[in-house]
Amino acid sequence: MNKGAQAMADLVLRADNGGVVQLTLNRPEKLNALNVALFEALDAQVADLEKSPPGVVVLRGAGRCFSAGHDLGDIATGERLPRPNYQSHVIERLADLPVPVISAVHGHCYTGALELALVGDIILAAESARFADTHAKWALTPVWGLSQRLPRRVGTYRAREMMFTCRTYSGRQAEAMGLANACVPDAEFDAALEALTKEILANSSFSHAANKRLLLHTDGLPIDAGLAHEVYHGAGRGPDMETRIAAFTRKA
Repeated sequence: MNKGAQAMADLVLRADNGGVVQLTLNRPEKLNALNVALFEALDAQVADLEKSPPGVVVLRGAGRCFSAGHDLGDIATGERLPRPNYQSHVIERLADLPVPVISAVHGHCYTGALELALVGDIILAAESARFADTHAKWALTPVWGLSQRLPRRVGTYRAREMMFTCRTYSGRQAEAMGLANACVPDAEFDAALEALTKEILANSSFSHAANKRLLLHTDGLPIDAGLAHEVYHGAGRGPDMETRIAAFTRKA
């Protein structure tokens, strides 16, 4: 690997541990601000995960925060993208991984970073977490999915409040509004994250992938169409069903 490729790879660090892959945004000196090079590194990591999906993916940030958001310096100087709408494609690729994705948020999570965090099937917040959508502060609009994912999490009128006021919300406030699934003290953050991943790993990866597909494919459908999709297009029983039931009955 040449120095340029190595430097890009270092922008998103990967750590594997017992079925959990942790991807860490790694520009701590820039508060993990999201530039094109970081997205290229993330894209490469996601491509590897597509080839060999783990049990769980955790996305988090190095240093003081998850991410301060889209690198405004990059925007001001004009970004050179590998292709149009590149960042949104990377985000969709991560969201569509056939495994549970956890966004583990501490410190800043603003605007573009919030759009990235929203790909998480679960968002775990530390008490230090600070969430905001500040597109309107800079005369911008979302292009990485926030206008669709945020209201699906918190409701359309809370999303409007966040988008119109550019207000900052604490980890506890995010939990109360349903933006974060849970909020824990910073000192307990890593332990809570580990406990959550263990809970998920204890269950069937077949079910996780099939359930995620069902949820993605039926999101926004009328209930009759959603029910029909579940009944006629659901994956049904998995290859580990008999083993799991046998293990349960032996314990009983």
